[in-house]
Amino acid sequence: MSFALLAQSALGGLLLGGIYGLLAMGLSLSWGLLRFVNLSHFALAFLGAYLTYQLGTQFAMPPWAALLLIAPAFFAVGLALHAVFVRFKVTEFSSMLVTFGVTVLIESLIQWIWSADFRKFDTPYAQASIQLGPIFVPVLELTAFLCAALLAGTAWLCLHRTLIGRALRAAAHDGPIAAAFGIHAKRLSYGLAGLCSASAGVAGVFIALTSTLAPSQIESWIGVVFAVVIIGGLANAPGALGAGMLVGISESVTMALVNPAWAPLVAFSILIALLLWRPRWL
Repeated sequence: MSFALLAQSALGGLLLGGIYGLLAMGLSLSWGLLRFVNLSHFALAFLGAYLTYQLGTQFAMPPWAALLLIAPAFFAVGLALHAVFVRFKVTEFSSMLVTFGVTVLIESLIQWIWSADFRKFDTPYAQASIQLGPIFVPVLELTAFLCAALLAGTAWLCLHRTLIGRALRAAAHDGPIAAAFGIHAKRLSYGLAGLCSASAGVAGVFIALTSTLAPSQIESWIGVVFAVVIIGGLANAPGALGAGMLVGISESVTMALVNPAWAPLVAFSILIALLLWRPRWL
């Protein structure tokens, strides 16, 4: 295999890691700070992808305009879902079961509206790329990666350099002590839950632009991104992006050097190796 082909594969995996990171950030923050394992995050992302497809194909709405509609709408969905969790005092383990049920409902809704057929949102810039010597950088994937990096950096700054972020971290570490110091954890949790769902909408827009859509793909993404969350660390948005890059590059290089059939095993192989090698880091 030529060096150019290997470099192109690694670059493709790096940019794919941006999509993984976008999907993992919301789950990582929700799990780490709210103690809710929101598996419906993946279904919301694909619902956002299908809405982007529908708005673009039927109403000729550009993706950026669709994003301006989808992100606030998903923020509201996140608030509503979190209100249900708070109202019924859903525990961390129960949240996994509840949101898995929500995932099944959303997948059924997607299949009912758009059928199980594969769909592709073709845009004029779908094949646009930037040439760097023998390497071609696809514009859409690069945009998704830059968006993921921007969101990861913003999330880190907000959590570590603002009073609200420090309050969220304090409430997640020890809720009763944080409340004794006047931190209104419940109010803050609603805002974070909404932002996590909005991030799923952002990921959905880029999934629509870069991938072929099918309802059954939700399950195939859950395993990989779940591993990315664990590898990157809970409540760690930059870690989620870094883990996404690691998994994306490993998958692409495996497909290029070994066999595409081995790619789905990569994420869990890395996860198991890291758990055995350095469990305290994870």
